[in-house]
Amino acid sequence: MASSELTSSQPTRPPRPNFAFRQLRGQRSPAEFAAAVRRAAREIGELVSCDARYVGRVEAGEIRCPNYAYERVFLHMFPGRTLTDLGFAPRSSVRGRRAHADEDAPLARTTSPACATGETQGAHEPYDPLNPQDPYDPCDAYGTAQNHENHEESDVLRRAFMTGGGATVAAASLSPLGLAYEAAAAERPVRRVGGREADALEEAVRRIRLLDDRHGADGLYRRAAAPLRAAYALLDAGTTRQATSDRLHAGAGELAISVGWLAHDSGRFDDARSHYAEALATARMAGDPALEAHAFCNTSFLARDAGRPREAVRAAQAAQRVGRSLGSSRLMSLLALREAGGWAGLADRTGCEQSLARAHALFERGRSESDPEWMSFYGEAELEVLEAQCWSTLGNWQRAARHAGRAAQLQDPHFTRNIALYTAQLADDLARGGRPDEAAAAGMRVLDLLDLVQSSRVQTMLAGTARVLLPHRRASGVSAFLERHASTPRPA
Repeated sequence: MASSELTSSQPTRPPRPNFAFRQLRGQRSPAEFAAAVRRAAREIGELVSCDARYVGRVEAGEIRCPNYAYERVFLHMFPGRTLTDLGFAPRSSVRGRRAHADEDAPLARTTSPACATGETQGAHEPYDPLNPQDPYDPCDAYGTAQNHENHEESDVLRRAFMTGGGATVAAASLSPLGLAYEAAAAERPVRRVGGREADALEEAVRRIRLLDDRHGADGLYRRAAAPLRAAYALLDAGTTRQATSDRLHAGAGELAISVGWLAHDSGRFDDARSHYAEALATARMAGDPALEAHAFCNTSFLARDAGRPREAVRAAQAAQRVGRSLGSSRLMSLLALREAGGWAGLADRTGCEQSLARAHALFERGRSESDPEWMSFYGEAELEVLEAQCWSTLGNWQRAARHAGRAAQLQDPHFTRNIALYTAQLADDLARGGRPDEAAAAGMRVLDLLDLVQSSRVQTMLAGTARVLLPHRRASGVSAFLERHASTPRPA
């Protein structure tokens, strides 16, 4: 792990993209390529924590030379090639001659480029993604001796969190000025991680959730990556108090889930899966059942949306097993709804209805002090729309429309994104249920909100509704809706 006393002796150097490595990935997505790397590692007895984010960092040039474990894996995958052929810099040029002289120096006085950059020490992400063959058994990446963050990056991001008040840091990390703020913060002294950093991390989570509720995920996802990296840099820095360590692990895991949700809602399913896996690994390492239940909850939701209903059921059931000890009826109600969504995807009406009945019964028990903070969104409106989605999946459009309409009416008007989502659900159910004029009117209400909401989920739902309404152009209001929808700019 990086010591808080390490400093970089290298000048700031913009990374050069690794085009050779990107070409080798070919048509595979970063997540698919990362899975191939992990498979190749197992073939030769290595354990590497490779996921889509690691692949992205390599392609962006942030990792100029992989650690020895990754080197063996890459050379196994591409026999006959050298690291240079794969687009990496020679190890000697990364470490520099000074690194060899400093290797035996005491850690507190280390200023070598190798220690500052960490490029020869692995640049592992601080978690291992879920194994595609068994999404509930993440590898123990924390136990590997070579599990290190890129120290140069970590120092800057760590200091960005360590200076200033929590709300200020969270806001800066989410603003276009975030990078400038981090660079300025790097000139300030470093100290041990404590309660102020935990406060900043928790505030970042709250801010992201609030902005998502009001405006949707598309504009937030990329900006939220900086505080997530900073969160894991804080874990790398360490703390002397167990209570602070627990808060940092919980905060980092919750932030990973929040960033995962931003990816999920903006249609980046592979990225979302990776972030949820990150949170699950953090929860298990810290022995935090509340965080584990939350990670499984979101994994279930993602699996349903990604067309993996059986995984959605299994993840929801796993969340319920973990969550029973937490004493929150509302949490168990939401998890029952996640399970119901999976059963609906499997066309198992009986299983779906049983889970829905359990969700309603648990919801009626009311709120309690044991309810997790992240569940503030879960009220009667969310219950209604999740049930609407179940009936919609089962093809009962009339019943689905009734619940979706109720959800839109019950939602707090401040949460624009949710109102848009619920109304889009209503429009789609009405269209598929043979009520095109009402569907067009609901669709128009969604279009009115799109200036305030950036959500690929809402855009995708509305596009589906428009396709269903095409044969009903002559119905009242449908033509106007279709024309306006066609002229609405799509997210980049």
